[in-house]
Amino acid sequence: MRIATWNVNSVRSRIGRVEAFVQRRDIDVLTLQETKARDDQWPTMGLEALGYEVATFGHDQWNGVAVVSRVGIEDVERGFPGMPTYGEPAGAEARAMGATCGGVRVWSLYVPNGRKVGDPHLEYKLRWLAALRDTAAAWLSETPDRPVALTGDWNIAPLDEDVFDITRFTKSTHVTPPERAAFHAVVEAGYVDVVRPFQPGPDVFTYWDYYRQRFERNRGMRIDFVLGSPALAARVTGADIDREERAGAGASDHAPVVVELDGA
Repeated sequence: MRIATWNVNSVRSRIGRVEAFVQRRDIDVLTLQETKARDDQWPTMGLEALGYEVATFGHDQWNGVAVVSRVGIEDVERGFPGMPTYGEPAGAEARAMGATCGGVRVWSLYVPNGRKVGDPHLEYKLRWLAALRDTAAAWLSETPDRPVALTGDWNIAPLDEDVFDITRFTKSTHVTPPERAAFHAVVEAGYVDVVRPFQPGPDVFTYWDYYRQRFERNRGMRIDFVLGSPALAARVTGADIDREERAGAGASDHAPVVVELDGA
């Protein structure tokens, strides 16, 4: 089985790339983030013609997540238990969706950005991650043998080598000690970064800003991850970052992350 995750940065702008990518890489399950589309706006017809089912979760032109699968979609869950709300009036944002695909419980996660140090959005991000950690730990406790993949844009670079130059981020979010601690808390709850053994740093990134040819100069960040339960991690046989999808006209600022699993 081949699972991929991709912050597509507007699915309506890049649906052609999505359709081409799943065919080129022979993807079984694709999770998407930052789709920026309501459920009724989603361009599903091309993917369905290719044999994929699509489950979406989007409220408006912001955020949005989805799961695309050709091995079935069951038990779709929009949001996770205890997920914090945000905004005025406070509401649950479209940032998390789970589905069972081919026997694997897959979550598409779009962790809040945090904006800047001192911003209330950063506190929201930390609360969101703490709630995810508690819920994800409970999943392991309740069903320890179930393969679970926590995939998506985590908006955190957990190690210094996950940014092109850590001295450029001294006053930035994504690398602050509380954010990194929140990421590592999920790992310590029992989940494994299944990509890093196959894509060790430094200079291995998943996101490059459009600013000043950051991609061409490889001045990026590694902020997109697949964290697997022990049952899933034991099945991983390979992983890569598909830089080809970050190149060319109309690319997202993120590249897909692809993980290979043994079995069906």
